[in-house]
Amino acid sequence: MLRSLFAGVSGLRNHQVRMDVIGNNIANVNTVGFKASRVNFAEALSQTIQGAQAPSEARGGMNAMQVGLGVQVGSIDTLFTQGNLQYTGNLTDLAIQGDGFLVVGDGLRRFYTRDGAVVMDAEGNLVHASSGLRLMGWPADATGAVDTAGPLAPLTIPVGTQIPPRATALAALTGNLDAGAPVYDPDDPTTASGRWTTTLTVYDALGNPTQLRLVFTKQGANEWQWELYYGEEDSPVESGTLSFADPDNPGRLSDPTGPVEVTVPLSSLAPDLGAPDLTFEISFGAITQYASPSTVALQSQDGYASGSLESFAIDGNGVITGLYSNGRTQVIGQVALALFTNPGGLLKVGSNLYAESSNSGPAAVGAAGTGGRGTLTAGALEMSNVDLAQEFTNMITAQRGFQANARVITTSDELLQELLSLRR
Repeated sequence: MLRSLFAGVSGLRNHQVRMDVIGNNIANVNTVGFKASRVNFAEALSQTIQGAQAPSEARGGMNAMQVGLGVQVGSIDTLFTQGNLQYTGNLTDLAIQGDGFLVVGDGLRRFYTRDGAVVMDAEGNLVHASSGLRLMGWPADATGAVDTAGPLAPLTIPVGTQIPPRATALAALTGNLDAGAPVYDPDDPTTASGRWTTTLTVYDALGNPTQLRLVFTKQGANEWQWELYYGEEDSPVESGTLSFADPDNPGRLSDPTGPVEVTVPLSSLAPDLGAPDLTFEISFGAITQYASPSTVALQSQDGYASGSLESFAIDGNGVITGLYSNGRTQVIGQVALALFTNPGGLLKVGSNLYAESSNSGPAAVGAAGTGGRGTLTAGALEMSNVDLAQEFTNMITAQRGFQANARVITTSDELLQELLSLRR
């Protein structure tokens, strides 16, 4: 039986495998996160007709004579080149720019994917849309801290949850007190510029906004008295003096040198609120005394009311930040990315998922933007990296290879027919 007949059969069989891979690539040209594959052929076993002979004194050496027995599939490789990004505007869609993989799981097994089509289920869990597996990362604690060295856990968006209020601990003032203002005399209207009033809005332990009046009254050269009033009360709850008498720093505050602690007795002034007395510090350090109109006002304060989660955002490092109705932001969690020494060794398990194999190496899990894992782009998806021009070219060469091998079989059959005809 002719060896060429079986060589042609191997050519047909393996070119069909190549066509199968090309067909799968083209079928997934619009599959999110899909990575194209390629087929590499290798020569099959060769039959040695005559072995090689070493040269001698009388004659030269001779090469071995071998006849190939066909072709085989040497490898089918997955090409993990970067796909183009398509913006979707969906907050939970995640596109990876780099070599990392999203980690998803069902509590027992973990899988890896480049498909960042993530949705929220009825319980607020972030879920891989194609498989229903939950997106893994590091949930933040109650203070918003994330431990990326800790174990992975499913990520959840706690829609509707609230952050507790925070009582004001520090209120910082800024602005100027007019150095040219006269000493204030309540009986002399011409000295009105010697008195300046500003309003402070701070928060108690229950999150109630508390309106305070801070009144500055000029007492003499480089000296101002301040008085803190609760609402429309006539008596101050706290008072003190500001001095700008340092000759080395004219116009700058010399006393007090640090924040001043004040207490607003809410338990007696506003018992219906049910809040305890509010104690916080006022920082006067940014106030100046120059010859310009008074402008002192509240620059910042660190208290806030309670708030419920209204929206969220995901940054390039995978940090999920919640946006609350009180204007505050707090970290909810962070998306994890996995990196493999040999991503081509991963096993495809369907639904755009990969699993570890003995040749992929273990998953090196870490935060996006570290260790070469790449960064995340929220509101976008990575498209398939299939190159249609290349696939159509490969299709032509596969077709021609198949036809040529079929011709080898036909010709071998004709040779056999001639052999059988010799008896006639």
